[in-house]
Amino acid sequence: EFASNIDLIDVLPPGLYEAVLTPKGETIDNPDLVTGEWVMRCEARTLDDIRALGCNDLAEERKFATAARVSEINLALYRAFAQPVVRALVPPPLAEAMRRLHPLRLSYEMFGPRNPWMTWVATEAERVRGHRAPVSAENPLVGAQAMVSQSVVEGLDAWRKVVERLSEETFHTIYGNPALQAALGIDPSSQKRPRKAAESKLHEALVGQRIEELAADMTRGGLAEALVRALIWVGMARNVVDERGFAAIRRLREAHPASRQISLADFKARVREQYLMLIVDEEAALKAIPSLLPTATEDRRAAFDALRGVVEASGAPGDALTERLRRVAALFGLGPELVTNRKAS
Repeated sequence: EFASNIDLIDVLPPGLYEAVLTPKGETIDNPDLVTGEWVMRCEARTLDDIRALGCNDLAEERKFATAARVSEINLALYRAFAQPVVRALVPPPLAEAMRRLHPLRLSYEMFGPRNPWMTWVATEAERVRGHRAPVSAENPLVGAQAMVSQSVVEGLDAWRKVVERLSEETFHTIYGNPALQAALGIDPSSQKRPRKAAESKLHEALVGQRIEELAADMTRGGLAEALVRALIWVGMARNVVDERGFAAIRRLREAHPASRQISLADFKARVREQYLMLIVDEEAALKAIPSLLPTATEDRRAAFDALRGVVEASGAPGDALTERLRRVAALFGLGPELVTNRKAS
């Protein structure tokens, strides 16, 4: 279910989300818009939600800072002393051969189509498929197969737990050593967090330039930009993106040949751009919507009906969504009774 909704995940506006899967059931609204037996929705979250799950304390932050400092020192030493020697002694063809012969890569390629000794596998697989016959459930080999499979799973799980536990204890022992922390310039007794986001004047300038571009583009575009912007703004009241809404958008695209000219990649880019416009200046972005709409009332009414159908695909809208739909209807030059009548029906 998660993999089948990759496009939905990729089209989400920038942010932090939690994927929630619930059984489809029989009482769900618009079950025909669900592809499988589970309904996936992405609920907006904040960093406070992650902190509530439990975060690193100051001692653990110092350990990670120590590990980062050791990594930086090792990298600097390698680039200063070892890298020039390696480049001088190892020609590019030999380096490429060593890369290809790496055990992790070789373990995959030796069973791949590049190995001439594996060409018989495809032919033999087709022969086996043509003569395959199910065996009885009482066949002792079936029970033996299940036992071997279960023991392999348990053995791998036990090995994984041992390795993870050993790695964790090694990390705490090495990087939690106060002497090592002090030698690297990290105060073991400090009550301040040792790590913080780096500040960059270039980053600030680029952000400022991007904000100016978004503000200038608020009145550029057409009906597609207006619909995407309005749909995002209405959905922000729900803080949830449901796969049924995305499926409704797909159906609209299939039903209207003109919309097929917009590729999925282009649609994703428009969603991100319109979302950022709302973040930069919500009121200005909303007030610019009427200038993007067609002049014909019938076209605006059809566009609003499509938007409302996407919103209601995930279930009946609550009061907050209904109020936002009324404002969008006013921006489209339509009466609020459209929303009231639809909700009553």
